[in-house]
Amino acid sequence: MLRISAFADEIGPNIDDQIRVCRANAVTHFELRGVAGRNVLDFDDALKKEIRQKLSDNGMGVISIGSPIGKVAIDKPWQEHMDRFKIAVDMAEFFGAPFIRVFSYYPAGGEGKGDVSLHRDEVIRRFHEKIEYIKDRPVVLVHENEKGIYGDIGSRCEDLMRTINHPKLRTAFDFANFVQCKENPLNNWPLLKPYTQHIHIKDALMDSGKVVPAGEGDGHIPEIIKDAWDSGYRGFLSLEPHLKVAGHSHGETGEDLFKVAADALKKVCREIGVPLAGA
Repeated sequence: MLRISAFADEIGPNIDDQIRVCRANAVTHFELRGVAGRNVLDFDDALKKEIRQKLSDNGMGVISIGSPIGKVAIDKPWQEHMDRFKIAVDMAEFFGAPFIRVFSYYPAGGEGKGDVSLHRDEVIRRFHEKIEYIKDRPVVLVHENEKGIYGDIGSRCEDLMRTINHPKLRTAFDFANFVQCKENPLNNWPLLKPYTQHIHIKDALMDSGKVVPAGEGDGHIPEIIKDAWDSGYRGFLSLEPHLKVAGHSHGETGEDLFKVAADALKKVCREIGVPLAGA
């Protein structure tokens, strides 16, 4: 049976509201990105202890730290970024999260400022350094394909996985982000299926890039989830709806549209015969 996780900060900033709405929609785990207007890497001791206790009290967990690591220009100071990565690792251990969501860098100067493929060697070097840091830590990096970074299209995502070839780096497959790069996720799924340990649920329209509920866009979500299930995937489907705002470092959906997103995912799973907890 598959389970639902979510970027709960899309509901709103308040942790109690996040938990209440997630529980009402059969979400069992957070992909922890933000609470009280603060990014997960900026939580102080009091806030992170409060969040962990409230999640525990409600029988919920954290599947992934939804970090922004790698979502910066490749020419930004490396050591500062590596220090932030170390915080992400500590946060994952504190919350018992097996995954840290990461990205693979914008080109020098920032998003859309140049040819990111020119920085391939440096991207790979940085991943090797991160993997060396976590080699004895109980976490795995899951790379999200994101428009404008090195790993935005299927071929470069596969290149990362094949070249680095390490169990500490896996794929977080994101349907909408491929669509927004004008790529058909059905073509990219065979490339990344062997490496996929986490799946983000948001859909989009090819012509406009608009984000829509699961199954209503061009992400081929039903076909890919069915194949993932039939091939032995037993992980999480992580709601990242972006139904109000799809920002650079966060998304907004709100309570009502979050239910729309969750119901759409449940409908998809019912129609394809894939068991989903709470569906």
